[in-house]
Amino acid sequence: QVQLVESGGGLVQAGGSLRLSCVVFRRTFSSYTMGWFRQAPGKEREFVAGISWSSSTYYADFVKGRFTISRDNAKNTGYLQMNGLKPEDTAAYYCAARVGSSVSRQWDNYDYWGQGTQVTVSS
Repeated sequence: QVQLVESGGGLVQAGGSLRLSCVVFRRTFSSYTMGWFRQAPGKEREFVAGISWSSSTYYADFVKGRFTISRDNAKNTGYLQMNGLKPEDTAAYYCAARVGSSVSRQWDNYDYWGQGTQVTVSS
């Protein structure tokens, strides 16, 4: 069983920053591809960013230039640095992990999920 635990969400004003963390409780963390997704009320879960085991990164168009995904394999932790936050970024953010070397933008291609952390951006 692989457990993912997110932290770092909160309330921030528009233009502010937050850094989300995702600790993966698994010895072979370095072999997992990680993704961040978000889901706002009444909307479908959507891809935000992904990072492969070799640290190749991919972003949704709506976060390019504002968000940065990274990972620290020594700490079994993934990060999502979010700058220039907008009210439309308000959502529950989830980290996910999948076995394999490639990032997928489809949420149902991920094997393991965290519990989610709420991000609220006020205008």
